[in-house]
Amino acid sequence: MTRVVLGVSGASGAALSLATARHLVNHGVAVDMVVSPAAERTLVAECGDSAMAELIALSDQMHKPDDIGASIASGSAQIAGMIVAPCSMRSLAAIANGLDDNLLTRAASVQLKERRPLILLTREAPLTLAHLRNMVAVTEMGAIVLPPVPAFYLKPASLEDVVDQIAARAVDLLRIAPPIASAWTG
Repeated sequence: MTRVVLGVSGASGAALSLATARHLVNHGVAVDMVVSPAAERTLVAECGDSAMAELIALSDQMHKPDDIGASIASGSAQIAGMIVAPCSMRSLAAIANGLDDNLLTRAASVQLKERRPLILLTREAPLTLAHLRNMVAVTEMGAIVLPPVPAFYLKPASLEDVVDQIAARAVDLLRIAPPIASAWTG
């Protein structure tokens, strides 16, 4: 079975983690999940008290952020790639600078060193020069920076439609199954 790591950082946009997890599970993918303490707080604030329980239910393996010895901290783990949804500027900076100080950033570094897909749904606006430089650095290392920008051309009817499309694009970028995101038809 295909395994993917889903990292959830404390940036705003917690609904992206739920939508991404749902898409992965619908693809029959085993989800190894690591959720930062700040992400737990943001999930409750933005998605309600049951959001963390839903994420746990969608995961095959929930890893503690301080468990640097977890399987996903090793390149020998059979992982198809990783999505960080949402990705805070703190997590981006740590990944860009090789600061493997928690399991989320370590697992991301493993994807880079193993040349596996790493998709970062970076959340911040406006951006500072430091943010932009960190985005350039991770891109040069092989990551894909996917800011959660709505596909307005699809004329989404709701915020849920926007979130679902962005999460579908992130999953599509792993290239583990046929595309699920709605495409521009011209």
